[in-house]
Amino acid sequence: MEKKIISTDKAPATIGPYSQAVEVNGLIYTSGMIPVIPESGEIVSGIEAQAKQALTNVKSLLEAAGSSMDKVIKTTVFIKDMNDFAKVNEVYASFFTGDFPARSCVEVARLPKDVLIEMEAVALK
Repeated sequence: MEKKIISTDKAPATIGPYSQAVEVNGLIYTSGMIPVIPESGEIVSGIEAQAKQALTNVKSLLEAAGSSMDKVIKTTVFIKDMNDFAKVNEVYASFFTGDFPARSCVEVARLPKDVLIEMEAVALK
């Protein structure tokens, strides 16, 4: 088993002892991506904008790893308020063409930097 650390400045920098993503045996595992704009460190406001930025960060990280959103096989979505589920779904659907990946979505009490959403993915290389 060979483990490769994936890192890019096109996704938010890590804020702890973890990697942005890891590749093992042809699979890419991303860390949770929050809606931080990588270039400025700013956090966008509103659930739709935050969902779009979080997904954009996941997409950028996957592309840096030599993968893409079309190769995502599983996502996990953490949201602050389950009442935002429909709005998140609308944005989420716009990032995938063809078949959707498997997904879990859970409401959580609190997320880093008090954002409204965090997403992670597992993708084929």
